[in-house]
Amino acid sequence: MSDGAHPAQAHADTPAPAGRSAVVVGGGLAGITAALALADAGVRVTLLEGRPRLGGLAFSFQRGDLTVDNGQHVYLRCCTAYRWFLDRIEGTALAPLQDRLDVPVLDVNRPEGRRLGRLRRDALPVPLHLGRSLATYPHLSLAERAAVGRAALALKGLDLADPTLDTQDFGGWLAAHGQSARAVEALWDLVGVATLNAVAGDASLGLAAMVFKTGLLSDPGAADIGWAHVPLGELHDRLARKALDSAGVRTEVRTRVTSVSTNENGTWSVQVPGETIQTDAVVLAVPQRETHDLLPPGALDAPEQLLRIGTAPILNVHVVYDRKVLARPFFAALGTPVQWVFDRTDASGLGEGQYLALSQSAAQDEIDAPVAELRERYVPELERLLPGTRGAVVKDFFVTRERTATFAPTPGVGRLRPGARTKAPGLYLAGAWTATGWPATMESAVRSGVSAADAALSALGRPRPRHLFEFEEAA
Repeated sequence: MSDGAHPAQAHADTPAPAGRSAVVVGGGLAGITAALALADAGVRVTLLEGRPRLGGLAFSFQRGDLTVDNGQHVYLRCCTAYRWFLDRIEGTALAPLQDRLDVPVLDVNRPEGRRLGRLRRDALPVPLHLGRSLATYPHLSLAERAAVGRAALALKGLDLADPTLDTQDFGGWLAAHGQSARAVEALWDLVGVATLNAVAGDASLGLAAMVFKTGLLSDPGAADIGWAHVPLGELHDRLARKALDSAGVRTEVRTRVTSVSTNENGTWSVQVPGETIQTDAVVLAVPQRETHDLLPPGALDAPEQLLRIGTAPILNVHVVYDRKVLARPFFAALGTPVQWVFDRTDASGLGEGQYLALSQSAAQDEIDAPVAELRERYVPELERLLPGTRGAVVKDFFVTRERTATFAPTPGVGRLRPGARTKAPGLYLAGAWTATGWPATMESAVRSGVSAADAALSALGRPRPRHLFEFEEAA
């Protein structure tokens, strides 16, 4: 909620309507979810967002004729909350899942023609579903593959409810379980950096274990990958707005909340320029620093802990070629700064040529690098990886930077993440950074919105809408 403020379009001191009311501050996935859940239970909801659009950090913008996503976002079949969200906004068909996990992995240091490995699953029970893929994965030695199997079984045995896991780092655990630097690069970080936004040595064992146990070791299809085949704005702004409108939510964008305070009668006042909104409940669904600044005194025992939840950047590199250079929808890369590459041609509306988006997580070293420097680094790397680029003309090259894309999943972060409830009756917290048990993903954001809505509905004496929690049973 940082892109300027304009007065909301209602009168000053809007009275609370008859029945129960709630204000949701923040129009990312967490806020949209909370607003929909509350409205579905019959609560009168106002959603306030400072930006000119909904969707938070998963959005689109125009660059000439191109519709560009600020970053490549994917989800997995095990992301039951985000799948519920897609269904709720009628967007499921626009972000389909793979029939079966299949990740092409190119190693630039191998001879051409022998660079391709694949991580894919068979229709077998866990952990046999990945057995053949691991046994034939060419980017690891036979001994490394056997050690990976042993480490995976050890990981499967960890208790995610054990708080000591959060105090350890994943890299140290992998080393203690016989994982070579090559195995970490070619397998554990290949998955972990993309999901955690940190290399193994910087990541909490608790969060890493949660990712790998849930994604790879819970159900054979859990790690099948889904992604939007349309611009993210089509889902998280246009379809989300349509769903909110249909649910009766009053949605105001370009509306920055300046303060949140309690009233003597137990209701709340939410201040925006030109208006004070009176309401029964407030959900703060904004980043941790903004939440800290809006919290009334006494709402949390140690509000300063929110400021100790670090952030981690993601850099996205966008390259438009004059011809098709990549035949598959995406791939991951080894032996190069390039991490994951996606074909965004159709989704962006590009008429000719091909548009590739490189998603570079844990990008602390590059997030502020000049565009010219990034072009000098990445265009030759793509030429090394993709023979088809060598005669192609780069028609456009640009970058998008999310300096605070996610919370940093460092060891110890778990005890800093607050739950949905605060000590102030009627005030609730949501956001991927709250205590969902998940790293900073779209799944975590949606789960947090559900938790905040559930807590608010309980306090407001409203039954929670049954359909909202079907995904919990599915999980």
